[in-house]
Amino acid sequence: MKESSIITLIKKEFLSEWRQRYALNGIVLYLASTIFVCYMSFGLKSGTLNGPTWNALFWIILLFTATNAVAKSFIQEASGRLLYYYSLAKAESIIISKTIYYSLLLMIMAMIGLFFYSIVMGNPIQDWPMYILILILGSVGLASALTMVSGIASKAPNSTSLMAILSFPAIIPMLLVIIKTSKSAMDGIDRSVYQDQVFVLLAINAIIIAITYMLFPYLWRS
Repeated sequence: MKESSIITLIKKEFLSEWRQRYALNGIVLYLASTIFVCYMSFGLKSGTLNGPTWNALFWIILLFTATNAVAKSFIQEASGRLLYYYSLAKAESIIISKTIYYSLLLMIMAMIGLFFYSIVMGNPIQDWPMYILILILGSVGLASALTMVSGIASKAPNSTSLMAILSFPAIIPMLLVIIKTSKSAMDGIDRSVYQDQVFVLLAINAIIIAITYMLFPYLWRS
C-alpha cells in the first residue's frame, strides 16, 4: 500500500511540474544564464580555467540551482493542499516521494548543467564514469537535505529566509566532500586513493535520508 501511494505521489509531482512548465523552464534558464555569466566574468576564450576552480565553480552553480529547484517542494504548497495530503497518505510516503522526485529532477539539471558547462568552460574530466557517479550521489544528497529543510521552513512565517539560513549549515559539509571527491575523479586519480571519500559521501546521504524519514512524521503532525 505504501509503495503504491509513493508511486502515485511521484506521478502527481511530475504532472504538477508538467502543467507548470514555466517553472521548469525557468530553472533551466537560470542554470544556463549562470554558466554564461561565469563564462563572461572570467573572460574565457577557450576553456582556460584551472581544474580546481572549474570543479568548485560547477558545484557552486549546481548548489544554487538545487536551492531554487527544491525550495518550492513544501514552501509553495497551499495549506489546504497539505491538509488534503495529510488525509490521503502517510508522512513517510510523502517525504519519500518528494525526495525521489527532486533527486531525479536535480540529476537531470546536473546533467544539463554539465553539458552546457563543458561547452563554454572546457572539459578537463578524465574519469567520466566516476565523475557521473559522484554527480548522482551529490544530486541525491542535495535534494534530500533541501527537501527536509523546505519542509521545516514551510512551518515558519518567513519560510524563504529560513530556507536559506537552515540549508547552508546542513549542505556545506556535504558540498566540501563532493568537491574534493569529484576533483579526484576529474584529475583521473586512481580510484583506490579516494574510494573512502566516496563511501563517506554515501554515508552522508544515508544519514540524511534516514533522519528525514524518522523526523518528518513529527514535523508533519504539527
